[in-house]
Amino acid sequence: MTVKTPVGDYLEFPCYRWITDEKEIVLRDGRAKLPRDDKTQILKQHRRKELETRQKMYRWKEWHPGFPLSIDAHSHSDLPRDIQFDNEKGVDFILNYSKAMENLYVNRFMHMFQSSWSDFADFERIFVRISNTISEYVMQHWKEDFMFGYQFLNGCNPVLIRRCTEIPKKLPVTMDMVECSLERNLTLEEEVKLGQEPGPDNPIFLPSDATYDWLLAKIWVRSSDFHIHQTVTHLLRTHLVSEVFSIAMFRQLPAVHPLFKLLVPHMRFTIAINTKAREQLICECGLFDKANATGGGGHVQMVQKAMKDLTYSSLCFPEEIKAKGMDSKEDVPYYYYRDDGIKVWEAIKSFAEDVIQIYYESDEVVCEDVELQAFVKDIYVYGMRGVKASGFPKTIRTREKLAEYLTVIIFTTSAQHAAVNFGQYDWCSWIPNAPPTMRRPPPTEKGTVTIEQIVESLPDRGRSCWHLGAVWALSQFQDNELFLGMYPDEHFVEKPVKEAMAKFRKNLDEIVNAIAERNKNKKLPYYYLSPDRIPNSVAV
Repeated sequence: MTVKTPVGDYLEFPCYRWITDEKEIVLRDGRAKLPRDDKTQILKQHRRKELETRQKMYRWKEWHPGFPLSIDAHSHSDLPRDIQFDNEKGVDFILNYSKAMENLYVNRFMHMFQSSWSDFADFERIFVRISNTISEYVMQHWKEDFMFGYQFLNGCNPVLIRRCTEIPKKLPVTMDMVECSLERNLTLEEEVKLGQEPGPDNPIFLPSDATYDWLLAKIWVRSSDFHIHQTVTHLLRTHLVSEVFSIAMFRQLPAVHPLFKLLVPHMRFTIAINTKAREQLICECGLFDKANATGGGGHVQMVQKAMKDLTYSSLCFPEEIKAKGMDSKEDVPYYYYRDDGIKVWEAIKSFAEDVIQIYYESDEVVCEDVELQAFVKDIYVYGMRGVKASGFPKTIRTREKLAEYLTVIIFTTSAQHAAVNFGQYDWCSWIPNAPPTMRRPPPTEKGTVTIEQIVESLPDRGRSCWHLGAVWALSQFQDNELFLGMYPDEHFVEKPVKEAMAKFRKNLDEIVNAIAERNKNKKLPYYYLSPDRIPNSVAV
């Protein structure tokens, strides 16, 4: 709303909320203010009352023991109106998955549980062949060792790969076993063992083994990787963490606070999508159970186990890449997830620094900001359950640390989620490449695997279809998606911030152009971290 004052000045009053009853609403003008900037009692009182009201509406709740806390709401309709989806039908998982199966012409198979496919070619009956796409390339090359390895660098779960400095004790592999498979005296990273305890029933499978032995071993690894991706990389480390940031923001930062204005576009619909997921997707007997081996509670145990590795430093992108020994472009070329991620991280960090310089003239001002400190404390105490080992700060005392902290939040809610979400159809639609369930146990001896055994191990027709509907629906952008750097709601009115936003967009455009140039004529382009494909928030 724009108001003209008696002296002819114009003042902007950002609202950006639903007015659902006849109660009086008091709005502050659009200039961002820290707590120290409000000198009069009426302004201080308005700040305090807004937070008191919000804290009653946005309550923490434990969904499962050991999980980060989430919103206290049983269903999407229980949420505050301001954070609900505009159209709840648009995010109905059951409707969307069923529609996806219909659009993919696979709905005739969706109830055919326990009905096996005949052979690999039979999977093509539900595979939508889209020419010159990654999904088609995967279908054509999925059996090749190159494709198996490449996915750990640039597939939809590019976060697990790390430099191997010594052979693990539980992998008793010798040079004699793998000599014929090693090229240019490289490491033994290519080798795969399906069991974790060395012994006669857990043979080490090698590229030199019989074709079907080695292929089934790789399929088991791909299936395991799929489950870690869905439950840990995607659900825990983007969705649940982003919800923590979002709830803490609404509880501790009033709308007039510069950090609320900075962060709110990156929290759009996150609490809503997670609530909807708990209602329909990852609940007991939810859609997740229809296709996934880790349904029926396995996904809950996986999240609980993965919480020990959810640290602040692991969310700092450059730090995590370095900790895994994957930071050298010379040693590890073609790791586009790393290369693009670092560029986007730096662009976000530069933007955060510019905004901080405008409102915090010194480290002392950061220390004095009681609302910022309450926000950080909420994330540590409730989100990370007060676990000291998580490394999440309890307080922030410098502008430098604040810039990093805000970058972690914005990067996680935008770029990190985009990197691990929107490639799901590309990499997982050819089901032998990412089986959501395996119906036979892994082999315990070599030389026994047949093509029939592999097909019988892969998902049945019904589960294949639900899986396909899921990865298609999850890979779609929202209608009217807002991508990184797009801020149509003018929460900020100050010229210096608008200049910082323009600079941010310019930096992002340069990254888009560089990625487009690199991807030219590539059979396997990497575009998940191109800023024009990174939504501002976790909303799907």
